[in-house]
Amino acid sequence: MTLDDLAALIVSRKDADADSSWTAKLLSQGPEKCAEKFGEEAIEAIIEAVKGDKARLTSEAADVLYHLLVLLTARDITLDDVLKELAKRQGISGIAEKASR
Repeated sequence: MTLDDLAALIVSRKDADADSSWTAKLLSQGPEKCAEKFGEEAIEAIIEAVKGDKARLTSEAADVLYHLLVLLTARDITLDDVLKELAKRQGISGIAEKASR
């Protein structure tokens, strides 16, 4: 499954029955809950990165990507919007880009 596939699946579940879909349930609870879940998963990924457990970090990274896409969907931001932002930054030093903000 690609990130595009996952993003499309998440969007398709936006109006699904919250009792039949974890994604629909998260989205029905609003952007704040989606942000909370994303934060929890990010912390879990950080913990596994510090521990050095590649398998657990890989699993947590998948959770982070999923929950980020759910959060973006909750705020009507598409994966394509994020990719366009990254494209604008291409060829710009990370230091220079950060200084321009």
